[in-house]
Amino acid sequence: MAITDVPEFAHLTDADVENLARELDAIRQDVEESRGARDARYIRRTIAAQRALEVTGRLLLAGSSKRSFWWAGATTLGVAKIIENMEIGHNVMHGQWDWMNDPEVHSSTWEWDMSGASKHWRFTHNFMHHKYTNILGMDDDVGYGVIRVTRDQKWRPFNLSNLFFNTLLAVAFEWGVGLQHLELGKIFKGRDDRKATMVRVREFSVKAGNQLVKDYVAYPAITSLSPGATYKSTLKANAVANVIRNVWANAVIFCGHFPDGAEKFTKTDMVGETRGEWYLRQMLGSANFENGPVLRFMSGNLCHQIEHHLFPDLPSNRYYEISLRVRELCDKYDLPYTTGNFAVQYGKSWRTIAKLSLPDRFLRDTADDAPETRSERMFAELAPAQRTGLKSAIAAVRARRRAKRAEKAAEQRPELAA
Repeated sequence: MAITDVPEFAHLTDADVENLARELDAIRQDVEESRGARDARYIRRTIAAQRALEVTGRLLLAGSSKRSFWWAGATTLGVAKIIENMEIGHNVMHGQWDWMNDPEVHSSTWEWDMSGASKHWRFTHNFMHHKYTNILGMDDDVGYGVIRVTRDQKWRPFNLSNLFFNTLLAVAFEWGVGLQHLELGKIFKGRDDRKATMVRVREFSVKAGNQLVKDYVAYPAITSLSPGATYKSTLKANAVANVIRNVWANAVIFCGHFPDGAEKFTKTDMVGETRGEWYLRQMLGSANFENGPVLRFMSGNLCHQIEHHLFPDLPSNRYYEISLRVRELCDKYDLPYTTGNFAVQYGKSWRTIAKLSLPDRFLRDTADDAPETRSERMFAELAPAQRTGLKSAIAAVRARRRAKRAEKAAEQRPELAA
């Protein structure tokens, strides 16, 4: 089962949760009060750099009849699309730069280089995902409707294709994001508001159609005017650039939501949820990965997914400094701060998806204490003295398991020797 009582799972009192909220609110206030010229300069320079990269990529494709120019152009364009999607589009549409009152970088006006309409994403992501983070039945990002990522999702034969659908989602991630708002599951089951559905379908069709024309008709036609390129070579390069962006975006998002330690919750968690409990759920339901300046920039600063979920509308260039203070709070309240190597975190996500393609009877751990699924019941055998805080309690459970395995192995050794 997933977590049903967040404060109980975290082993925090009501006073602890309230104090945690006050300290996180203080971080928010400090950043809001210090926003200014350096932040505005950062986003404007990022936009300028991204546009320069895109122009460079498209100029290189003017010579794409040569293999070296083709790869250079496709790769450069892919990087430009990553930056536009991750560090600019995603963060601008979260309202991180609305305080500037600049219509060019305002959440209500930005339309990103993706097949899905920005207005649809702002609802499915900004509202549904960030408000109901990892709550089963509320947050569609828990498996995106096609992948089983927790044992609380009932196994179906369809889940045998977990790895296939995850690969398909990675390669075509922009289309998965774009189609998400259409709620295809409800449409197929006849449970949708047909009039509202048709409005969403028309809006998606217009945006997706424009994107297809831009990438696979207009730009290839323009580039084909160059004697060093063909329509077909540019079309292929644009497709490769989109795949580069899609796979990278998928990897970053999955590292923040599906490795070990990113908890899942039930609908009861949101009943009467206080601000402190919301903060706590964001901290427990998200995961970071270790980073440097380049990885921070290329991930849209979503290597700091914990901080992003706590403060989704604060400027992304501030997440690193915020992370230092959040980590101190985790130590203070004995809470886990889930992070790790990028490749390891992504690998854990794939491992979970592979494991959960199988029925539960083939899985060793229970739904209460598996690496990807935990609940309050995993601490049932601990003495009260061992429940001083969540991080300590998890360490105690792990130590207890190791001791049991060692004891079992010791018992088996004499039998083998006999």
